[in-house]
Amino acid sequence: MDLPTIHPTAFTPLAALLGGALLGAAAVLLMLLKGRIAGISGIAVRALPPYQDKEAAGRIAFVLGLVVTSAVVAIASGVWPTMRLSGGPALLVVAGLLVGFGAVWGNGCTSGHGVCGLSRLSLRSLVATLVFMTTAVLTVFILRHLLP
Repeated sequence: MDLPTIHPTAFTPLAALLGGALLGAAAVLLMLLKGRIAGISGIAVRALPPYQDKEAAGRIAFVLGLVVTSAVVAIASGVWPTMRLSGGPALLVVAGLLVGFGAVWGNGCTSGHGVCGLSRLSLRSLVATLVFMTTAVLTVFILRHLLP
């Protein structure tokens, strides 16, 4: 199927509002029904061995849902989401390792701290969110404006 593409910078407030509402609803439902925080790094790491328990299938389904979302969007809208990456494979591997290290070191990721932690008024999550958002802003500024 040859689908048209949309660019990731095509921001619309309605899409952002709907996405945020769905993310918030999913986080609330996970907390309400399972007593769990929707931190993607924690869910993803516990979907792999040695974490084999009665919750493993749910964690695997959660991660698969993240992976197949692009296909669902393509089927529902007829538009395949695209992403342009400006770095090469080495930069992507280093960036992935740094993000993974940061999630482990910070005891959570952007969804765990930024969505769930802030909504619970967690001071630790506020500090973590401020640190990773500041780091992200500085990284983008340096890469786009200071380096050739």
